[in-house]
Amino acid sequence: MGDSVKPFLKVLAGEKTERPPIWLMRQAGRYLPEYRAIRSQANGFLDLCYTPKWAAEVTLQPIRRYGFDAAILFSDILVVPDALGQEVTFVEGEGPRLDPVTCSADVSSLSTTWVRQRLEPVFETIQLIKSDLSDDVALIGFSGAPWTVATYMVEGRGSRDFAAIKGWAYRDPEGFGSLIDILVEGTADYLCAQVEAGVDALQIFDTWAGVLPEPAFQAFVTDPTRRIVEKVRAQHPDIPIIGFPRGAGPAYPDYLKQTGVTALGLDTAVPIGWAADTLQTLAPVQGNLDPIHLLAAGDGLKAEVDRIVSGFANGPHIFNLGHGIIKETDPETVADLVSWVRYP
Repeated sequence: MGDSVKPFLKVLAGEKTERPPIWLMRQAGRYLPEYRAIRSQANGFLDLCYTPKWAAEVTLQPIRRYGFDAAILFSDILVVPDALGQEVTFVEGEGPRLDPVTCSADVSSLSTTWVRQRLEPVFETIQLIKSDLSDDVALIGFSGAPWTVATYMVEGRGSRDFAAIKGWAYRDPEGFGSLIDILVEGTADYLCAQVEAGVDALQIFDTWAGVLPEPAFQAFVTDPTRRIVEKVRAQHPDIPIIGFPRGAGPAYPDYLKQTGVTALGLDTAVPIGWAADTLQTLAPVQGNLDPIHLLAAGDGLKAEVDRIVSGFANGPHIFNLGHGIIKETDPETVADLVSWVRYP
């Protein structure tokens, strides 16, 4: 049996299904007690990402528990700057810390030369996962998009106002463009290597796309993503690629047309009627339940599931959240969600 039996891939090929396949962003994570048990054994978050037996295990945990239609590789978007030579650490309870890249001289110290070698554990993880997945479950590989990864590289951590990166990008677009260029090269190589290791599809996460005004969105979100898609497709023309430019709003249609992605991940704020009429007529869509509905649970969650499934029922749709699952989510509520999506 091959890809034809994977409902997730059928939808990415443009098929409309009676009920949408389902997976959730951050489905492998801290809300699951079995994840926390593995995490406690690792010497930090990157150690977990770079230890194939652990990364494969936590990837598979939600598949065993819920029977999702797709697994997503357990890793992090910041393995790319780590592989490029930037100092990356994760502080418990605070998140990532990076030695900031703030000028062209800093960019010149980065290199794509060792990306595949440094990230070899990730490719080994993919092979372990594939050996354990049933034929009807797809495996998604992923990366961050250049703009979103650059926000952490320049700010040195998560940011509220993105003042450092926007200041550099607006003041010196050519110098900042050199950072985007190296991210395009390194990310495309990383994604190609994931495909060669065995993933069935790719997702490019542009979590902070929505913080940019229109000209900068074009320059730093749409164009770099298009270049990555072209580079990946040059080597792997048939690989489905989902673009997730969170917060893109009215820019979603142009992003779809110009990047060449196969499908669009929709954030929580995207209106379903507009998306069904404007986006789903052009490509498969994925989304877009508010993760807070999983905390609220109950009848409100059920009603929202019904609204989303019925709203996208006339075209190819993958059920997902509009952003990642929240760590306080009750695992039993996720089981209810899966049941409601599959059995109305």
